[in-house]
Amino acid sequence: MSFLTFDCLAAAAPDGRLLFSDLSLSIGRERIGLVGRNGAGKSTLLAIAAGEARPAAGHVIRAGRIGVLRQIQPSDGTLAAALGVAGALARLERLTQGEGSAEDMAEADWTLAERLDAALADVGLPGADLGRDAASLSGGERTRLGLARLLVEAPDLLLLDEPTNNLDREGRAAVAALLADWRGGALVASHDRRLLEGMDRIVHLSAAGIFTYGGGWSAFAAAREAALGRAGAALESAERALVQEKRAAQARTERQARRDRAGRAAAARGGAPKIILGGLKRKAEESAGRGRVLGERQIGEAEEALATARAKVEILTPLRIELPASGLPANRTLLAFEEVALDLGGRRLFGPLSFTIRGPERLALSGPNGAGKTSLLKLVTGALAPTSGTVRRAEGAIAMLDQHVAGLDPALDLVGKLRHHHPALTANHAHAALARFGFRNREALRPAGSYSGGERLRAGLAIAFSGPQPPQLLILDEPTNHLDVESIEMLEAALGDYDGALLVVSHDAAFLDAIGVTREIGLG
Repeated sequence: MSFLTFDCLAAAAPDGRLLFSDLSLSIGRERIGLVGRNGAGKSTLLAIAAGEARPAAGHVIRAGRIGVLRQIQPSDGTLAAALGVAGALARLERLTQGEGSAEDMAEADWTLAERLDAALADVGLPGADLGRDAASLSGGERTRLGLARLLVEAPDLLLLDEPTNNLDREGRAAVAALLADWRGGALVASHDRRLLEGMDRIVHLSAAGIFTYGGGWSAFAAAREAALGRAGAALESAERALVQEKRAAQARTERQARRDRAGRAAAARGGAPKIILGGLKRKAEESAGRGRVLGERQIGEAEEALATARAKVEILTPLRIELPASGLPANRTLLAFEEVALDLGGRRLFGPLSFTIRGPERLALSGPNGAGKTSLLKLVTGALAPTSGTVRRAEGAIAMLDQHVAGLDPALDLVGKLRHHHPALTANHAHAALARFGFRNREALRPAGSYSGGERLRAGLAIAFSGPQPPQLLILDEPTNHLDVESIEMLEAALGDYDGALLVVSHDAAFLDAIGVTREIGLG
């Protein structure tokens, strides 16, 4: 049974730009992962599926109840209200107290309490106080509460847009378990490769078209690599074909030139009537003209085929950036925590804590949401002072990027921002530095407010690494939260080749493995 069907669907951005077209897909009792670069139309497709947006073309057929994961807001009141069950629970309470009406009796859901307990346990919030204010929950806990609401509503089809963003490891595990046990259908837009591994199919949206792959992330990655190989082979074939057409055209031109010379020589010797010579000349000119037209058409077709092949390779080829060498000595101490403790809001957040980063080590900070990981990073940079203990840092050798790349003025172009941060750079030097991070020509002059998550990250790296001395310790706070999969893979490749030290806060285990984290500091 199909709960949702897309028939020749097309979608456009608010500015009219076509996002995708000719999408035909039926979703039954299966889990489908939706991937693609930021701006490819994933969230738009989910909004169309939910009936919250209209397609530019095509049809949507809904044959089941659809549930959308919505972020619980601090202003949503109590947990019961945020779950949408406050009225139903009040009805049961009135009946239990013997104060209920006949209407209460008719509408009472006596299974609700049991289903609520099960749903909250499934998302990692067992025994949660339903009278508690939603504003007291962390962002990750509110996401879990939204998942619990879906479980209670029990729709036929789930629509999830980046469900593991801002979740700790336990929260990510809860989402994965929910999907693994889900008996209905699910359409999940995500960059979480561990989550995508559990999908039955992957649908990839891109400017090159829409591709569907059976299996989870590993199967998709293998198929994508094979597609890139085929595209590369097609590009080489198109390049050879263009060279051959140009050579053939040159050979035709040279043959025609030899015939023309022979004709002129025969005319100079005389002996043939002028009318015959004139006819031969016209015939030669017509033949030469047809040859030129044929050659130009064949070269034009070959150039068009080459442009198409090159565009496909560019779309499929991941962007790569190279971080400058830091020159970090193997024995240099970059950071040392000595019996450090931190109190905030009248409570001990963590400590006493001691650790050292020496040479090109790669460390991860782990712990549940609220354990104090971001506060610890503020101690590292000097934005906070410890309650007790000592923090020693290599001043001038440390750079930090948070998940939002704070400090990018939305109205300022990247050339201006870079020169503001590094006043010694000329405009030409700034353009050259930005080109190394994928911002070429006009891309470097766009206002930062128009950047995608991946572009913001590249911009932050460009600012950090374009000074006279690249940082020797790079700190990253949840760097993958707002990135598409392609941008995450770009970052992994860049950090994998980086010769400096890393201190990373991330719940993305696949990312930590890819960048070679060798040590973990646990909080909470």
